[in-house]
Amino acid sequence: MKKALVTGITGQDGSYLAELLLQQGYEVHGIVRRVAFEDPHHRLWRIVPLLDRLHLHAASLESYASIFAVVEAVRPDECYHLAAQSFVSYSFDDEFSTLETNISGTQHVLAALHRLTPKCRFYFAGSSEMFGKVHEVPQTETTVFHPRSPYGISKCAGFYLTQNYREAYGMHASSGILFNHESPRRGFEFVTRKITSGVARIAAGGRGKIALGNLDARRDWGFAGDYVRAMWAMLQQPEADDYVIATGETHSVREFLIEAFAHAGLPWEEHVELDTKFFRPAEVDLLVGDAAKAHRLLNWQPTVRFKELVGMMVEGDLKRERQGGARRGEAS
Repeated sequence: MKKALVTGITGQDGSYLAELLLQQGYEVHGIVRRVAFEDPHHRLWRIVPLLDRLHLHAASLESYASIFAVVEAVRPDECYHLAAQSFVSYSFDDEFSTLETNISGTQHVLAALHRLTPKCRFYFAGSSEMFGKVHEVPQTETTVFHPRSPYGISKCAGFYLTQNYREAYGMHASSGILFNHESPRRGFEFVTRKITSGVARIAAGGRGKIALGNLDARRDWGFAGDYVRAMWAMLQQPEADDYVIATGETHSVREFLIEAFAHAGLPWEEHVELDTKFFRPAEVDLLVGDAAKAHRLLNWQPTVRFKELVGMMVEGDLKRERQGGARRGEAS
């Protein structure tokens, strides 16, 4: 039985990936912060149905010693490094912790694997934010990076660390340059979930408005469940490589909220207000990915399109409201 180690297993992507790996017959190990064991209701809610089949280990990305200890105990065949400070707006507020966690954390995982189990196949979660001020549209694996946030900068560093361990040490280390991917498990701080949870609250009779920033910002939005299939496929290839994972479609925040309100049968204009504090200091340009390489080599295609994705997220939050908002305090 293959063993997989997943950092960030409690997050959106980690929970979908854990499900996939279990379906594939893996022994699945996950790295979580120690506080997760002290407050499982809020911090482990995405993986509660899987807990009896998972092996969780307490460690911190900031501590090489703790990462080393987990790798030494598990000796994984595959490692998926998903954990990061991933909220772009927060990275402007605290660039130091974003850079420290995302860059040093990636190096700690790679260094431990290289030292203890160099044959382990490694996946790094890159981001479309690496392209930032784009040099071409759509973006491919050869598009020049021009990040416009501390988060984007940290992901570029992780990408090059992964590439260096592949080229210098011969490790099977791949990066997925993933464009925005969402689901009903998305954190509440992200604009898509902010919209769908707000729609559900309003549909349930709640008061207040949804405060948003730049409604004209456009993104290439896909379904997280589709994107973890691509992660797994990368590590099944004979040679490591880097892949753009995207739908190839772009939609604005305005389109997303219009679709979300329409799904609930509500007029969006009455329930949305603009707030300049949600505008980025440096907005990215048109992020839209060309996943032709993944289509060709990984046999990967997205199965959930924009309208279906928005509906899925609204329905998830409507169900949550009907259940009394029991998860309102869930951590992202």
